Amino acid sequence: MEVQERILLKSHELFMRYGLRSISLDEIASQLGISKKTIYQCYTDKDALVEAVVDIEILQNEKECASHRALCENPVHEIFLAMNMVHEMLKTLNPSILYDLEKYHPNAFIKFNKHKIDFFGKIVADNIQRGIEDGLYREDIHIDILTRYRIGSMFLIFNQEIFPANKTNIMDVLWQTTECFLHGLATPKGTKLIYKYKQQRLKKESV
Repeated sequence: MEVQERILLKSHELFMRYGLRSISLDEIASQLGISKKTIYQCYTDKDALVEAVVDIEILQNEKECASHRALCENPVHEIFLAMNMVHEMLKTLNPSILYDLEKYHPNAFIKFNKHKIDFFGKIVADNIQRGIEDGLYREDIHIDILTRYRIGSMFLIFNQEIFPANKTNIMDVLWQTTECFLHGLATPKGTKLIYKYKQQRLKKESV
C-alpha cells in the first residue's frame, strides 16, 4: 500500500471515530509511524486531507445506495436497507463530524453538502416515485417537498443542539424519524411492509 493511501485510510478512520477538530496531523503521523513532513508531501494541509476523506465518503455512499437499490424488494425495503447501513456506521461515527466539517473546513463542507442535495435528493425522489407507482406511498405526495424534508431530517440527527449526545441516543433518533417519515408516506399496503421490516429488524437486534 502506498504512503498516500495509508495516510488517507488512517485519517478517514480517525476522523470518523474522533471528529475532525480533535485529530491533528501530528496524531495521524504518530499513528502511522511517519513524520508530519511525509503527510505534507502528499497533502498540502489538513484541509486537503479532509477533502480527500470526504471524497471517500461520497464514493462509498454512491456504492452503498446502488447496492440497496439492487437488493431491495420494494421502495420501503430500500429505506430499511439504507438505515441498517447508517445504523452500523453510527456505531463508530463521532456525531460532531458534520459540525466540525462546516465550521473548520468550509470547502470540504460545500462539496459534501452538494453531494447531499444532488445525489441523496435524486435517491430519495426516485424512491418516492417508485413507491407511488407500486401503491406503497400515497398519490397526493408532493415529491420535491418530501424529498427536501427527508434530506433535512436525515442530517438533523447530527445536530447537537437539538439532539445532544448526553440526552439522546442517535440510533433511536434515526429509527424514530425514519419511521415517522415512512408512515407519513405510506398507504395501507405500504404500512404493512413497514411493520414487516420493523419486526425483522427488531428480531435481528434481539439475537
